[in-house]
Amino acid sequence: MAVTETPTGAAYRLSREHDELRALVRQLADERIAPRAAEIDEKSEFPWDLKQLLAEHDLLGTGFEERYGGTHLDGIGQAIVVEEVARADATTSLIPIIQKLGALPIMLAGTDEQKERYFPRLASGEWLPAFALTEAGAGSDVASMRMRAARDGDDYLLSGSKRFITGGSVANVLTVFALTDPEAGGRKGMSAFIVETDTPGFSVARLEHKMGIRGSPTAELNFDEVRVPAANRLGQEGDGFKIAMSTLDRSRLAIAAQAVGIAQGAIDAALAYAAERRQFDSRVVDFQAIQFMLADMASQTEAARQLVYVACARVDDDDPNLPYWTSAAKLIAGDTAMRVTTDAVQIFGGYGYISDYPVERMMRDAKITQLYEGTQQVQRLVIARRLLARAGIGR
Repeated sequence: MAVTETPTGAAYRLSREHDELRALVRQLADERIAPRAAEIDEKSEFPWDLKQLLAEHDLLGTGFEERYGGTHLDGIGQAIVVEEVARADATTSLIPIIQKLGALPIMLAGTDEQKERYFPRLASGEWLPAFALTEAGAGSDVASMRMRAARDGDDYLLSGSKRFITGGSVANVLTVFALTDPEAGGRKGMSAFIVETDTPGFSVARLEHKMGIRGSPTAELNFDEVRVPAANRLGQEGDGFKIAMSTLDRSRLAIAAQAVGIAQGAIDAALAYAAERRQFDSRVVDFQAIQFMLADMASQTEAARQLVYVACARVDDDDPNLPYWTSAAKLIAGDTAMRVTTDAVQIFGGYGYISDYPVERMMRDAKITQLYEGTQQVQRLVIARRLLARAGIGR
């Protein structure tokens, strides 16, 4: 489905196509994804059936141009897809999120040949990607990474490990960051590579047991002199840090949209429960204290949603202050998801604390939105530095 372009600048407008897209994805999520959410969480198994479902409905190609087989939605359209899927199940929403995240470094720095080779398979959902940046000792401080990429003729030999890689064990192709110049350090000596996971020397060392998003595998990856052609390098040697930061400046918006979706799912569940549950001969929803909680939950979620859409418009417009907007959106949306899901559990009372009801899962899932794609503390640093720069206040 074609979605009209968002107007440039700070203003944006949801179009009829956006509304139709939301209705279509919501129906799909309600009918096919939500009924699987509890089982996915309980078994901690990647939902291959739902990955195929999303691919069949062209929801894995929303970030790719039509010439590569994608549907090329604008930023708000992509956010709506993630939001509506996350409303039903946060784990499943990570599939379209990572489909874009893993490909973003290629979108930003890839050659035409690299795009033509990989994008059709990614846009169709035939292949899954992953973004391999984080290491055990290099989380928020990615510049302290230790993984090496040594030049060997027309190839590079990649050696080291990556940790906390979302979808790393199910991916067909990775965008991997490693040091080509260890003496220059991570900011100047890091480079980026496209690595196919069937390459000898690559292995999955372990999967993490997590609080939430349990059906999305979070993997530790090992690289034992993995031979990668120089033709698979993204950009020039030393461009890796810039590519990684440019990627995260854009990709964190998908996490913000995921957080909004989780919060909305919790509101919907809490409202339905409060309307049905009776105490003291009254519906729980008729108590003013509960109504005030629901009003706060809805207002905060709507505020986060609108900030996400403004940030999407800024990204589409290639705003020079883009990191400020995407960090602000991720900060507000992540904190909102955590607060709203906690309140949803409170409205359910004791029932909210058991796995018979979805808000317990939603609360666990919400926490990760404050951690990955940059912690909330990192978002505050980005925002503060942009504020200082705008005011002309140097360090």
